[in-house]
Amino acid sequence: MWRDESVSWQVAHRPLGDLLGLLGRVDAVHGLYYLLTHALLPLGEAAGLSGPVALRLPSVAATALAAAGVAALGHRLAGPRTALAAGVVYAVLPPVQMYAQEGRSYALVAAVVVGATYLLHRRRWPAYAVVLTVACWLHEFAVLALLAHAVTGRRVRAWRRCAAAVAVLVLPLAVLSAGQAGRQLGWLGRPSWADWAAYAGVAGLAALLARGADRELVRLALPLAVLPPGLLLTVSLVHPLYVDRYVLYALAGLALLAGDRLARVRVRAVRWWLRPVGAALLVPVALWSVWLRTPDSRKDDAPAVAAAVRDLARPGDAVLFMPARRREWLLSSPGVYGALSDLALDRAPAASRTLQGTELPSEGIRARLTEAPRVLALLDPADQPWDAYPREAVKRQTLAVFFDLCEIRPVHGARVALYARPGACP
Repeated sequence: MWRDESVSWQVAHRPLGDLLGLLGRVDAVHGLYYLLTHALLPLGEAAGLSGPVALRLPSVAATALAAAGVAALGHRLAGPRTALAAGVVYAVLPPVQMYAQEGRSYALVAAVVVGATYLLHRRRWPAYAVVLTVACWLHEFAVLALLAHAVTGRRVRAWRRCAAAVAVLVLPLAVLSAGQAGRQLGWLGRPSWADWAAYAGVAGLAALLARGADRELVRLALPLAVLPPGLLLTVSLVHPLYVDRYVLYALAGLALLAGDRLARVRVRAVRWWLRPVGAALLVPVALWSVWLRTPDSRKDDAPAVAAAVRDLARPGDAVLFMPARRREWLLSSPGVYGALSDLALDRAPAASRTLQGTELPSEGIRARLTEAPRVLALLDPADQPWDAYPREAVKRQTLAVFFDLCEIRPVHGARVALYARPGACP
């Protein structure tokens, strides 16, 4: 588990009242997902599944359902060959594979949006409105799928009514999460050139695949592939909101277009020299797929951090998180965290109705720290800038003045540093 999954794990294990209290302060955008995880995770663990497996199993199932939904759309729009090809393409896309094995909401959102798109095509209007509303409550940026659906349904009065109903039903979540956006999304910057290049590549590929495809399929798939990420990128030029996983469902449109094009290919008509080239292109895809199943594919590795702490710690040791938000590394390992004295902690996460708890003022942190014999400091990698907040500066200054640095143990995405009083390093 990396730190975002650690959030899912520890929030899901909170009592329901504490979880609801948290959502009133932060992370309301993930509220429905947390409630589902709160209900399902204990069932998986009771069945003998490990924490990460139980946490990720809903994403695995959702991705399977999304691939089936893409195939069902392909079957109705272009026939069984397109259905098979589109479903397989969706399942093997690297971003889809990545979030299929992650304990967060994005795979579920994609599955529900694909289901809503299928209901749109079938013109099952009440079910369409309900399913798309659920998608938006799983993550409110699913509402951008309405823009894609407008290309198909805007001239139909029933669709306009459904769109209005979805907008009204999502409004309370939008209002609540807007008040929390500063705390949740403050880390986001404006889209980088790499974000725009990736979008241009996907949009260009989608437009190329749409040439010569069935008109009805293009009207459904091309807007879904292009409009949600394009709008989120554009809005992010003014108010940063863009992360590619927020619009993961857009890849369903690309898979439909690619599946339709692949279904038209006749192997015998392909020139002999193109066949080994096509096979060779599968090699980097396979390597990428294998890499996605390693801890290195994530920003950090919370269980590895906990293991390093367990190895270095002695009875009576204290722990210091630098910065404070890295407390998440140990919250999903309560056996390790509970054996240490958290020097800077004022109120625990559940008690403060926050994700990582609240910390003491700078003076309180300094006073506690100067009394500790040994401290395990959990740090970001060396290439990350220090936080400039006063509490974080006090932590660094006090360690430098009163302690010797005994050891730094690098872990993927983190460092665990052992500090002791002068002359007391092991």
